[in-house]
Amino acid sequence: MNPPADVNHTFSDAELEELIPFGTVESHKAGDLILAEGTMAPDCIVTLSGHTDIFATTDEGLRRVGWMERGQFAGDLSVLTGQRHLSRIEMGADGDILRIPYDSFQRLISGNSHFSDVFVRVFAARREFGNSRGFAAIIVLGAAMDRSVYALRDLLMKHGVAHRWFDPADGPVAAHLMAERGLTEDQLPAVILGAADILIQPTPEQLAQGLGLDLLPDGATADVLVVGSGPGGLAAAVYAASEGLTVIALDSLAPGGQAGTSSKIENYLGFPTGISGNELARRATVQAQKFGARLVSPVRAASIGRDGDAYCLHLVDGRKLRSRAVVVASGAQYQRLPIEGIENYEGRGIYYGATPMEAQLCGNAEVTVVGSGNSAGQGAIYLASVAKKVYVIFRRKSLRETMSEYLVKRLEEHPNIEIIGSTDVVALRGEGQLDGLTYRCRDTGAEDLCDCKFLFLFLGASPNTTWLPKEMVCDDKGFVKTGADIAPLELVRAGWSLDRMPSRYETSWPRIYAIGDVRKGSVKRVASSVGEGSVVVSDIHQALAEIVPPAG
Repeated sequence: MNPPADVNHTFSDAELEELIPFGTVESHKAGDLILAEGTMAPDCIVTLSGHTDIFATTDEGLRRVGWMERGQFAGDLSVLTGQRHLSRIEMGADGDILRIPYDSFQRLISGNSHFSDVFVRVFAARREFGNSRGFAAIIVLGAAMDRSVYALRDLLMKHGVAHRWFDPADGPVAAHLMAERGLTEDQLPAVILGAADILIQPTPEQLAQGLGLDLLPDGATADVLVVGSGPGGLAAAVYAASEGLTVIALDSLAPGGQAGTSSKIENYLGFPTGISGNELARRATVQAQKFGARLVSPVRAASIGRDGDAYCLHLVDGRKLRSRAVVVASGAQYQRLPIEGIENYEGRGIYYGATPMEAQLCGNAEVTVVGSGNSAGQGAIYLASVAKKVYVIFRRKSLRETMSEYLVKRLEEHPNIEIIGSTDVVALRGEGQLDGLTYRCRDTGAEDLCDCKFLFLFLGASPNTTWLPKEMVCDDKGFVKTGADIAPLELVRAGWSLDRMPSRYETSWPRIYAIGDVRKGSVKRVASSVGEGSVVVSDIHQALAEIVPPAG
C-alpha cells in the first residue's frame, strides 16, 4: 500500500514548473531502472506521469514498499546527505520523470525555503518510517556478545541507519541468510548492504565508507573545521553554514557526542515530553546538512599545526584538511573504572551508554548502573523499563549532590530500581564476557558479589584533548583554557601574535576556539553546549575579517 501522508507529498502543477529548471525531464518505459540501490550522491526523482515503484531489500528478499505518482518524489535522507541510497527505483508504468542531479538538488535546498521544508520533512519522516517498519536493506550477522558486532550496530544506530541484526545462535533466519550469501561462521561478523554488497568482518571505518558516511577527500578545505559533532559542534556547524561559511564537521564515531547516548533528555528547552539524545543529534545533523555543512564520521583528529594564515588538521588515517578557523568541540569521554582488564569486557557486558541497542541485549536481566549524574539517572530509568532489576551504585553519600531532583525522585519511586550509595565496584569476573562483579561499601569496607552480566558506566569525564598541540594552554586536568582564563604569560609562551586578547571562546592560538565539555569552566549541559556553539560563530566572523584583505 502507499505510505501514509506524513511520509509523502504531492507537488502542485505550479510547483512542478518551478522544479523543472533544476533537472532534466526523461521519458521511460515500465520496468526501466531509474535509480540503482547502492548509488552514492543519488539524484532526486520526481514523477511527472505514470508511476515509479520503490523496492527495498529485506531479510525476506526484494520487496516493493511504495510507489510515487504525479507530483510525488522518491528517496530519503540520502538524497540530502549524499550517502548510499538504500532502495531501488523502477518505472512502474510508462511515463515521465524529473531527474534533479545531486549538486542541483543541494542548490535547490539551500536557496528555496519552501521546497527545503517539504523535502527535509518528508525525507526525515521516511527514514523513521523505514526504521519502524523494518524495511532495512542493511543486515548485520554476528553474535550478541561479539564486540565487533556491537561496534558496527552502534555506528548504524547513531547514524540513524535502519538495519536488522541476526545472531546465528537465536534462530534459522541467520543460517538461511548465510547459506544464501555463501557465508561461513568464521567470516562473521558480516554486513549485507542490500542486494549485492557484503562486507566481511568490516571495521566501523570500512562500514562508514560503504555507506558513504566518509567520502571526504584528502586536502579538503573549508572556512571552518569543527572537530567533534556533539551538541556544541552541531550548533556551530548549523549557525556557521547558515551564515554563509563553508563547514566541515568531524566526529570519531557519529553526531551526538556524549549526549547522543542519553535515552531521554527532559529538561531541554522546548521539549516538554523529552527527547532522546540520538534523536536530537539526528535533527541537528539534518539541519546542518540542509544549510550545506559537510558532516563526516567516523574520523579521528591526530594533530593540528599552523599553515600560514590557516591551519592544517592531520587525521589519524593520514588525510590533511585545511581551514582558516577551527572549533574544538571534541568533548569528553566517560572514564573507566580503575580495574585491571576492564577493556576485555567493553562491548561484552560493559557499556557507556543506554540506548535501544543495549536495551535489546539486556531485556529481563539484572543490570548495574554506576554514576550519580543526570546521564546515569536517565540511563537507569530507561533500562528499568526492560530489565528485571537495576542497581544504581555510586560513591557519594547522596544522589542529590549531583543529580537533578526530578530524576532522583523517579529513581526512588521506581519498583525495579535499587539505590546503593557510598559504594564502589572493585572487581569483575567472567570468561569472554561479563558474568558478575564485586562491590565494596565505602563506610564499612564490606564486600558483596553480584551476578549481574550488564554494567553501564556513567563516570566523571576526561577531555578529548590529546590531539591538540602542547603549546595550546590547558588546565591541569586537560580542559582547554579560553578567553580571560588564559594568563598573559601563557599567551606569550603559546606564541600569541595578535594585538588583541583572545575572545571569549578563543584558545591561545588565534582563530581556534573551544566550546562545550572540552572547555575549562563549561557547564556540562546540552543547552549550554548548544549556546556556546551558536555564539562562537559571531567571534569567528570577526576573526576571519582580520585576515581577509579588503576588496579592491
